[in-house]
Amino acid sequence: MSGDRFPIRRFFEGLIGARAMPYLLHLRPLEWPIMTAHFFLGALLAFGCGLRFWPSFLGWLVFVALMNGGTLAINSAFDKDEGDIGYLKAPPKPPEHLLAFSSALLGAAALLGFLLPLPFALINLACVVMSLLYSVPPARFKARAGWDLIINCVGFGLLTPMAGWALTGRPFSRTILLASAGFAFLFATLYPMTQIYQVAEDSRRGDRTLVIQMGVGRSLVMALLAAFVAHGFFLAGVLALGRPTIYLLPSLLAWLAILLPWMRGWRTWTDARHEAGMYWGLGAWAVTDLSLLALLWP
Repeated sequence: MSGDRFPIRRFFEGLIGARAMPYLLHLRPLEWPIMTAHFFLGALLAFGCGLRFWPSFLGWLVFVALMNGGTLAINSAFDKDEGDIGYLKAPPKPPEHLLAFSSALLGAAALLGFLLPLPFALINLACVVMSLLYSVPPARFKARAGWDLIINCVGFGLLTPMAGWALTGRPFSRTILLASAGFAFLFATLYPMTQIYQVAEDSRRGDRTLVIQMGVGRSLVMALLAAFVAHGFFLAGVLALGRPTIYLLPSLLAWLAILLPWMRGWRTWTDARHEAGMYWGLGAWAVTDLSLLALLWP
């Protein structure tokens, strides 16, 4: 274990033990705050501050900890990455029972989702199915350029805020549908950022990811165009409520501040700098979430 480099890991290893620690790390809990914010964006836009604690907690447990954590763990079980991966630096070797563990989490997520409103349960079940299609052979859509993008745009971008909204039991509004469609395209902006620094390792494994097929330069151009389309959907949602559109500008500027320098300098950037760019992209995503939360608050 990388205790000297990551003292927080050493702390949790002392709590749960060395054998359990790799299982926890491959759930990639560092992503949970991002997933939580995106999930509860939908719930807050539906119900404001009137959310009830226990249904909200159960929805979070099912969708974020079990479904999303299981998705990332089953991905690790098949990828067996040796270098840094998203939200996990210096990953430990996948433990022996990681596949069974992650499958159990996804199964539990699918079943427990039906304790909550049916639209939430069905969205959650769809995400579980997409998780399996994404990582597990023979489908393994993550290794097929185009399909990898579609799965992530639909699962994380479109369905996550819709799941948060569905958790409240309210029928979907035009506003949440437009905002969620915008996030689907916004993930097409973020997704190449998650792959660029892993091109060498993905190539060694034989995966033909979107960035490998398109090339880094064209992938970044696609990301820029997707950012503009996403903000077009956000603008339509804001206009539908008659809110001031000027407050969308910080979100668009945050993405441009990352993408334009990247497009100019990517040929000379190291993998470490490309990886840092991905985390800057996550920061821009947070700016977008906060902008829309303020603009579309019920």
